[in-house]
Amino acid sequence: MNILSIELENCFGIGKLNQNFNFEESNSLIIYAPNGTMKTSFAKTLDLVSKGDNKDIPKDYVYNRKSKYKILCDGKPINPNSILVINAEDSTFDAADKITSFIASTELKDKYDSLYKEINNAKGDLLKKLKQISKSNDCEGEYVGSFRENTNDTFLDILIKNNSELSDNNKAITFKYNDVFDTKGNVKKFLDKNEAILEDYINNYNDIISNSRLFKINSDNSFGTYQANEIIKSIEDNAYFEAGHIFILEDGTEIKNFQELKTLYEQEIEKIFADEKLKKSFDKVDKAIGANGELRAFKKVIEDDNSLLVELKDYNEFKKKVWNSYLSEIKEDVNDLTNLYENKKKELEDIIKDANEEKSRWIEIIKKFNERFYVPFTVGIKNQQDVILKQETANLEFIYKDSNDTPVKQTKENILKILSKGEQRAYFILQFLFEIESRMLIDNTTILIFDDIADSFDYKNKYAIIEYISDLHLLSKFKLLILTHNFDFYRTLALRLELPEQSLFMAIKDENRLVELKHGLYAKGVFKEYLKKCHDSKIFISLIAFVRNLIEYSESSKVDDCQLLLSCLHHRENSKDITVGNVFNIFKNRISKLKDVNINFDVDLNIQDFIFAVADSIVAEQNVNEILLENKITLALASRLKTEQYLLSKLTGIDMKKIQFNQTKALSKEYKKKYNGSINSSIVDRVNLMTPENIHINSFMYEPLIDMSVFHLISLYEQSKTLR
Repeated sequence: MNILSIELENCFGIGKLNQNFNFEESNSLIIYAPNGTMKTSFAKTLDLVSKGDNKDIPKDYVYNRKSKYKILCDGKPINPNSILVINAEDSTFDAADKITSFIASTELKDKYDSLYKEINNAKGDLLKKLKQISKSNDCEGEYVGSFRENTNDTFLDILIKNNSELSDNNKAITFKYNDVFDTKGNVKKFLDKNEAILEDYINNYNDIISNSRLFKINSDNSFGTYQANEIIKSIEDNAYFEAGHIFILEDGTEIKNFQELKTLYEQEIEKIFADEKLKKSFDKVDKAIGANGELRAFKKVIEDDNSLLVELKDYNEFKKKVWNSYLSEIKEDVNDLTNLYENKKKELEDIIKDANEEKSRWIEIIKKFNERFYVPFTVGIKNQQDVILKQETANLEFIYKDSNDTPVKQTKENILKILSKGEQRAYFILQFLFEIESRMLIDNTTILIFDDIADSFDYKNKYAIIEYISDLHLLSKFKLLILTHNFDFYRTLALRLELPEQSLFMAIKDENRLVELKHGLYAKGVFKEYLKKCHDSKIFISLIAFVRNLIEYSESSKVDDCQLLLSCLHHRENSKDITVGNVFNIFKNRISKLKDVNINFDVDLNIQDFIFAVADSIVAEQNVNEILLENKITLALASRLKTEQYLLSKLTGIDMKKIQFNQTKALSKEYKKKYNGSINSSIVDRVNLMTPENIHINSFMYEPLIDMSVFHLISLYEQSKTLR
């Protein structure tokens, strides 16, 4: 991947962008883009392309404009899978499933996969048959939930444990599982709510059974309708009696043939369901069920077999009986699966041992994250062996630390509630680290789009991000396109990565939403370059604040040179007497590199008039450079001086000695008191808002001006000139 060509039209906030990104000289490119220029729209467009969803494509959300996007890699359509957009605000991104790809060696994983596939196929076949019998919405989940005694119990573990409970003698279940054991738990809620009337029905039922000639109930076991019916079915052909056998009831009655037994059974059943007391009990239950519309299916099941109410007295135990009944119908399949699993168990245990002992990539990722980021938690994976051996998603474990208190384990949901905004972003970045690590194992090159990755971080964690990017920058597997609105991050990263100038861009956008990426400036410091170009009138003006700060920091703000330069930056009584030559002499005396430098403009010109003239020349330029900081500094100073001239003309008699700092703000405050409601107040406010009250020696402090559109400053300067 050498040339990435991107053509966008009406993609979110981007009206048009046509750019070739050349990675031949460097693996990384940086785009400095002020907020509102293009970052979010660009990243969102690339993110949608990477997902390849034809139903969710880049668009213009506000206007019905046709969107176009074409992304080529070395002249060919890019593979969407080779794009990854990294946005630390994306709380939905979860790469835990990607950990499986590097948590253990390929050899170990292949060995496990071979065993797992055979077992899983047999398990899948059994679950299909179980679903046909039970009609359950989730056979595996429902079955495990019914029997699980601890969190480590799996479907196969439980199946082996309960295999001995399966029998041809288990009562056949004819109802659908979820008609009685519904997923919402409505039947259980009904049973709990109506415990009294259910108890009444069960007691009446047991009384009748206890007095029956055929059925019996005792504390150890029962011989009820189901057991009797099973016996009738087994001797229906009369062979039992023809062989000379008989049944002798408890009261001494002898049953000598099938018909006698069947008749007795029918008579006893009729007695049960003809009993008025039992009927009344059931009617109460039936009425209560009928009052709940969500229990229609359950109502039909109970009406078909009233005796189920007796079983449902112990809801959870009956649930187990039902599953054992279903599985008894496919007992042979259960035996085959459990035998297969037990035969392979030793091999699986050996792999488990190896998986636990193996030191793999994820350990390095977690270690690096824990060491680099200053966050109140450490990260681990608590189910490492299950990730590979049971195909589970990696379960990240967070240990929260607060001062000297005992560390406490937290879930993902809890830890996100506790963390600050910046700490949350660190957590989200961890997810992307797993994703990036998984891409190291594939052959394709990935283009990584970093969308304001350092935003909201404190400096310690901002440098952790820079370390990560520096690591990736050295890898041929990745090409990095880094978007940021943070000028300090832009400069620091450019220097750390030692990027060539052609790898740096600054984005601008015109009123038609055309986005252009200009050559990136100021990565290596503004003032070092300015000293080489002092003869340029705009740079000469921009150096005034710089030299003034040098004097203030190295000597005192009260020395004559510092006060004179301050009178160039603000309108004061002596401002009219200061010439360009006066300023230049201070430059030469204070900065040795300028001692032998000459300038080709009139040294006798008043400094304020000079600043206004240069500002006017910028306004008059046909194609004004939107990036150059010297354009913006000159316009900002000119706007402030014009405004202060106006304010002082309106505030005659004001004692300037009382204004020690923030002169523009102090004057505007007095102006508003005296001229409340003036139509010029809005211009004064904009000057206060858009021009820095103090320009510092640290070039980072110029960021507000770099972010600001030169056209806004031109407009502001033109407005300040209208103040009368």
